[in-house]
Amino acid sequence: MTQHTQVPAQAGPARTEAQGVPAALPPAPPEASEATRLLCAGGYLDEAYRDAVIEELYVHEERIVAPSLGFDAARVLAHALRARRLELGWSALILLFWVLGFVLSEYLLFVFLMPSVVLFLAAKIRGTQERPPVWRRVPAWWVRWWGRILMIYALLALGRVVTGGSGGESAVSVAGAFLPDALDELLLETGSSGAGEVRPFHAWAALAALLLVTVCVAAKRGQFARALAAELHPGRFPDVAADPAEAAEGGRFQRLRGRIRTEQHAPLVMYHSAHPFCGAGTPYDSWTLAVELRPEETADEQKPLGNRVILDAIRPLLADLRVPAPHAGARVRDRLRQLQVDECVFLPVAGLPRRDLAPYGEQDFLVHRAEAVEEGGETRRHFLRIRVGGWEEEVVTTVFVRVHTQGGMLMLEIAPHVLLPVRKDFGNADRIAHQYRHNSLFGKGVWALARTPRSLVDALATLGRGLAFSWRILTGGQGAALPDGPAVSVRELGSDGDASLFQEMDVRRYLKSVQDRVANGVRSALKDAGYRTDEFAQKIVNVSGGGTLIEHASGAFAVGDHNTITNQAAATGSPGAQPASGAPFTKDGGDADGSGHG
Repeated sequence: MTQHTQVPAQAGPARTEAQGVPAALPPAPPEASEATRLLCAGGYLDEAYRDAVIEELYVHEERIVAPSLGFDAARVLAHALRARRLELGWSALILLFWVLGFVLSEYLLFVFLMPSVVLFLAAKIRGTQERPPVWRRVPAWWVRWWGRILMIYALLALGRVVTGGSGGESAVSVAGAFLPDALDELLLETGSSGAGEVRPFHAWAALAALLLVTVCVAAKRGQFARALAAELHPGRFPDVAADPAEAAEGGRFQRLRGRIRTEQHAPLVMYHSAHPFCGAGTPYDSWTLAVELRPEETADEQKPLGNRVILDAIRPLLADLRVPAPHAGARVRDRLRQLQVDECVFLPVAGLPRRDLAPYGEQDFLVHRAEAVEEGGETRRHFLRIRVGGWEEEVVTTVFVRVHTQGGMLMLEIAPHVLLPVRKDFGNADRIAHQYRHNSLFGKGVWALARTPRSLVDALATLGRGLAFSWRILTGGQGAALPDGPAVSVRELGSDGDASLFQEMDVRRYLKSVQDRVANGVRSALKDAGYRTDEFAQKIVNVSGGGTLIEHASGAFAVGDHNTITNQAAATGSPGAQPASGAPFTKDGGDADGSGHG
């Protein structure tokens, strides 16, 4: 049964659709978004990512989950745990066939141990990147070919036994026939006396064991391909109730799934002091602006100007971004039609006695919001949060806006963050699975044979990690530990390092649109309250464009390359001449009216 968390309705300042504020088009539910599906597929593709998800969300039970913008972390955890269970099962079966092969072949399979280790190390050296750097690719190529040569020697030694060319020899001496002398003395000489003689039957037993291991390797890959064609298929993924990963039993998983779905989309954000915006993505040109609140001479009176008044002026302008052009109508598919505007309160997790005591109730949040919006505190902070989920929630642009008035000053803080697209290898999961399913039997066999030699070390490593996870859960005491904030975001762990040009263009467009509407809302609030807006308008042009505002310039300076500075006062002989002061410049050399490149 799927659990759905209802985010508390934020009553208060926001106008309703009947009052003229357009409602947002409903996006795909987070548990059914494309970003969630690809992150779930990543749990089957990348064991390092899968282990990181389990470590953060399952082993460290005391950690509150990071905000999940546009995806469902609980469903990602469910598939990560399912992928690990399948991996552990196949690894145990592969290890069993290796052990049986060792015993039935009179330890003749020992000749494959060295190639298995070498090929495993080659895969680790290369890493999981599609095009690793040269310092990884070159040594990995060298180690991989060394392992392949050792594998050829091992097969030749096994063939010699099959044809009866090793009668009376032990498995250790057969292995030493193809190893270098140094390795022979180091690895094999000490064990040669205790091994029995090998016969053709032992070689056939070794071949049978290798064949069974190959079948297991192919079947494990086939199960991943079937998962992409079944529960992770785009047409079936929205049906959460039919997902076998969600039906997994276990008290710990059921308990953590409920907590994650309570915390991840709540407007109350419990954060760790070291990284308060964990889960929002990469910071994108944050800036702060401060202006003096100066009365307008032509205004009759100055009205009280609080933080809530300014926020009330900003929200309708942001909501208007959802309105398509009149000539386009309902045909417009711009993601701004799904723009979401809400208010969130950041609370430090320090001091919370238990994770389940976090104040996620609706009334608790309303109290925190009412108190935090005007207080301007250091640890408890109120933000207006504007979110646009583009590219099927793969590129999420979030802008946090905070205003504060005190001492006759207005402070405006804007902190944009961008979640970059899901990793390319995760995005190619459907293509990889389709290619494997439709490959020929010969192609599947070659794929599995190439990975059979290292399967022994892979199985041992997988089982070792599984035991380590279980040991930390049993002995770590995380269930009774004091609550902690999120250490990492599984969405950020699954993000790529860059975005396409189209995606970057969309991010810039979203940010410019939102920042412009925020600036207009603040300016409108200042004007309505009877305060001057010229200083704010002058500063917002410079700061929002990424420029550096110079309030008072005394002396000569230049911005940019290939400049020449001339002292006009010295040239004209008028020592009393002073350069103009108070003229702000942008970083690109443009004036404050926006005529420059900034």
